[in-house]
Amino acid sequence: MRIIKRLDAFSMKAFLQLLAATFFVCLFVYMMQYTWRYLEELIGKGLSMKVLAQFFWYMGLSFVPVAIPPAVLLASLITFGNMGEKLELLSMKAAGIPLLRVFSPLVFIVLLLSGASFYFQNNVGPEASKQLAALLWSMKQKSPELEIPEGEFYSEIPGYNIFVEHKDKETGMLYGVMIYTNTNTQEDTQIVLADSARLQSTVDKMHLMLTLYNGERFRNMDARSANMMRAEVPYMRETFTHEVDLIAFDGNFNVMDATLFSGNAQTKGLKSIWKGIDSLEHRIDSTGQALYNMERHSVMERSLYMKRGEDSLKVVAQVPQTEPFDSLYVRLTHDQLQGAVRTATTKVRQLKAEYEFRALISDEENRNLRIHKVEQHRKFTYSLACLIFFFIGAPLGAIIRKGGLGLPVVIGVSIFIFYYIVNSGGEKLAKSGTWNIAFGVWLSSMVLTPVGVFLTYKANQDSAVFNMDGYRMFIMRLFGLRESRKLNRKEVIIHDPDYPSLCNELSQLQTDCKKYTEEHHLVRMPNYWRIFFEYEEDAKVIDIDQRLEHLVEELHNSRDKIILGTLNELPVLVPDAHTRPFHDARRNMVAGILLPVGLFFYLRIWRYRLRLLRDMNVIEDKSQVIIDRIEILENESN
Repeated sequence: MRIIKRLDAFSMKAFLQLLAATFFVCLFVYMMQYTWRYLEELIGKGLSMKVLAQFFWYMGLSFVPVAIPPAVLLASLITFGNMGEKLELLSMKAAGIPLLRVFSPLVFIVLLLSGASFYFQNNVGPEASKQLAALLWSMKQKSPELEIPEGEFYSEIPGYNIFVEHKDKETGMLYGVMIYTNTNTQEDTQIVLADSARLQSTVDKMHLMLTLYNGERFRNMDARSANMMRAEVPYMRETFTHEVDLIAFDGNFNVMDATLFSGNAQTKGLKSIWKGIDSLEHRIDSTGQALYNMERHSVMERSLYMKRGEDSLKVVAQVPQTEPFDSLYVRLTHDQLQGAVRTATTKVRQLKAEYEFRALISDEENRNLRIHKVEQHRKFTYSLACLIFFFIGAPLGAIIRKGGLGLPVVIGVSIFIFYYIVNSGGEKLAKSGTWNIAFGVWLSSMVLTPVGVFLTYKANQDSAVFNMDGYRMFIMRLFGLRESRKLNRKEVIIHDPDYPSLCNELSQLQTDCKKYTEEHHLVRMPNYWRIFFEYEEDAKVIDIDQRLEHLVEELHNSRDKIILGTLNELPVLVPDAHTRPFHDARRNMVAGILLPVGLFFYLRIWRYRLRLLRDMNVIEDKSQVIIDRIEILENESN
């Protein structure tokens, strides 16, 4: 017996091909977004192809777990959308194969993808993130390539400001050069003017060789003043025809040690995160205990000081007072008062700075702990997201039955944007400490899991969840809208209508409609109690509606355009719309008891009564038009 049957191979082949394509598309989108974010660190730095290749390689490895869930969603959605559009799912169901049986081999593949996603997040991703962070830091520290612009000062060379009037791009010569240098001290301040110059890197890329032609050099001779424009400042003037200066400039790319980023939660595996959480919790507990002991000691000192102050006040109170106690404060000199105020202000500032420092340390440690815990949960949520997205995309594709890159891609992108917003918001609130960490990280999974279960159940039951006609009819019923008649002339008519008998029926219908409107007084407000608590079926309107539809069906066999056009103007009656809001008596009673709800439906029923009055009048008028037209046709035929 074959382990993989033809049906499994067929579905797996279709799914894997689309999965590979959507995965690389999603990975490319993420990489381009990240590259655009750090574009300034890449442009103008003279980075070699090896460095750029390492940058994109580590970036791609870091984004593999993030690109798998949307790829699974799009691939499953397009795969089963294609199957539904080509009636392949219908053929499988006709053969007695349930939808879940079609899902089973792909579920196994998605489980493997979930495991691969967890492996990347736990083993490959942390090391790639570490190397990528080291590369980015090194790129930020690397000096840019020497692209000296024309007509403005260039200050990317440390200690030098260079101004160039014109630059020959073919030969590399610089014309109209002015250089301002201040490399070490004010004594080294120089201004160099040259007719032309050339700037080149040495072979080891550790220095720049500046060759100057036909110019003058002005050097400051007074270290106490940097302004050589003042007449009293001595300076040295030197004229040259050819001069070469070596400038220290490291043009090599040096990658910093990646182990310096090992403390970040994103660069740790699950075991390292657990160890980091234990260390952080122990450190936070130790810091809290130390702060508690310090605060306790401070409180004890303040209590002792206050006790001494109370004793002093008691002693002062026992001495006979010849003048108020505040006069002692008034007798202090101005300097003594200022000294007391400064001392109190200094103590308050010290206490404020101390408490702010304690809060800063505590907040930073707690935030680092929360980030580690968020990263711990994220390794599981991203893996589970692959499975959740499959059970959303696969049944959704089977329901909508549309393949290709049109509607499935729009729906898939919309679902993933919703997931991204919920997931990012939950993680942000978890990192800030506003929400519980587990709840914030798992919020997106908790929201989408019921959606996947619901769609899988509906798809397995062949339910038309996305039947637009059903939703349209629901909205029309909700707002009391009706469809208009759209009768066209029949190409083939077997039996012509019996006009004489139909004229008699139309005349009787006119009489009944007129009699109904006179007896029921539809303009008046209806009885609230009868609508919600004593429902009675309106048999006369039901009879009129049945007779009207019968006449329309018979007259539809007519070849006359005027009769067909008049039939399209006849209304479509809703026999029970003016009698009750719901078909269920219990719902009517509940709506009647809840006065605000009942008042809404009561006014709605009155509106339907007024509409029924207009319909009766239209039926009378249009019936007369048809009768007159039939008489004309009968006279013409005779």
